[in-house]
Amino acid sequence: MADVLLKTLSGGLDQFLWTDAVDIAIITILLYKLIVLTKETRAYQVLKGVGVLFIAAIISDAFQLPTLSWLLSSLVSTGVILAVVLFQPEIRRGLEHIGRGNIFSKDFFGGIINEPQKIIGELHQAVMDLARRRVGALIVIERRTGLGDIVSTGTQIDGRISAPLVENIFEPNTPLHDGAMIIREGIIVAAACILPLVEDIAVARELGTRHRAALGISSVSDSITIVVSEETGVISVARDGKLIRYIDSKALRDLLESIFVPEQSGNGFSLFKRRAKDERR
Repeated sequence: MADVLLKTLSGGLDQFLWTDAVDIAIITILLYKLIVLTKETRAYQVLKGVGVLFIAAIISDAFQLPTLSWLLSSLVSTGVILAVVLFQPEIRRGLEHIGRGNIFSKDFFGGIINEPQKIIGELHQAVMDLARRRVGALIVIERRTGLGDIVSTGTQIDGRISAPLVENIFEPNTPLHDGAMIIREGIIVAAACILPLVEDIAVARELGTRHRAALGISSVSDSITIVVSEETGVISVARDGKLIRYIDSKALRDLLESIFVPEQSGNGFSLFKRRAKDERR
């Protein structure tokens, strides 16, 4: 048995040419760059889904399951076409990176959130101060789903989170007070960003544009959005297409701890959720 296996491997290596190695290397680099270009956008989730279907199609073909193999191959082909149609902006930006020649210079590796307790304290203070003064705010905290397409609609900040900075951004009659702030890995990456509005007619009519925008982004990503009402000063949170209103100071801190230090926050979001009024769509 071992002799047969060795002969098979030897025969396969004899047929492996240097051009095959170059071919594999080029495909590997292209796939890696495709993943890198889309990892900070919503297209990344679709790309992962297509990748899973592709691997399943290869496995089914190896086990000689023709019907399943045909079905999965068809889904992969359809998924690629659908991704091209739905994510034209991301594809266009990727081609622009290639055209500018800086595709290899961009830093695509995620960082580690430093000083999480300080971030929690500063963000908590800022939100509570904004609510007390009834200054409208819309703060989106990115999680696994990249929001690079949303970030590109605003003004780049790349600043460390501090209460004065957050409050100054949302101060009325300033250039950046309209739109959303995007936080990624403990850094304010952009402000005055445009979010998609929820289109569900069942959403309460008393909700303003900020709340509809928070529901909109939470419906298409796993982000968590904090909203401060300009009219009432009420703090709300949107997640998974649901809006939770009337958040108090303790519930807000529980939420922030579940985001930035989840290993120390017990049940995380469930602890926070029990302290709030859940207003479902």
